[in-house]
Amino acid sequence: MKIESNSVLLVIDIQQEDFKEMREDDLDNPAWDCIRNAKRVLDVFRAKKLPVIQIKEVHRADMVDFGRELDGSEGIHCMEDSPYTDYAKLTYPIEGEYLISKRRYSAFFGTDLEILLKGLHAETLYLIGGLTDVCIHYTAVDAHQHDYHIRVVTDAVAGSSKEAHEYALKAIQYLQRDALITTADVENVLEG
Repeated sequence: MKIESNSVLLVIDIQQEDFKEMREDDLDNPAWDCIRNAKRVLDVFRAKKLPVIQIKEVHRADMVDFGRELDGSEGIHCMEDSPYTDYAKLTYPIEGEYLISKRRYSAFFGTDLEILLKGLHAETLYLIGGLTDVCIHYTAVDAHQHDYHIRVVTDAVAGSSKEAHEYALKAIQYLQRDALITTADVENVLEG
């Protein structure tokens, strides 16, 4: 595997809200595997000086931008006045990384992501974060519709359940047969 110079990493919704129930001093907990792997992928992109776009979901205090989102399984979350809506500490953006706030599941919907990707001459998008069956899936589908190659790092994404995670990955692979990779695949680039 090779990470081409026209590759971009999308760090999707790795926010403190997702980890507030998990103790940061308990990093041996398997629940931290996804975030640890996401950090490893992020480290590769940073080392190779490839573009990183940090995306976070955020909603207005009056909830006017939730739309139909609350009709499903999700409750109120990612409120702009909550300290937990900020980026997670372990993968916090550094200088030079691009930041995008989104109001809906897809990072393309109602944001300037497409303009940014065109300016970066992106062709392949690597996705890490969550949730696999929601924001990762919808962003991957939109990336596919915009003719980008997609690479979802399967052990650096997490779903709302194990079953939902696996079904979402199958749906993404249906769109692009080479879409699913692992953290080890990305790290092997540094050795190659």
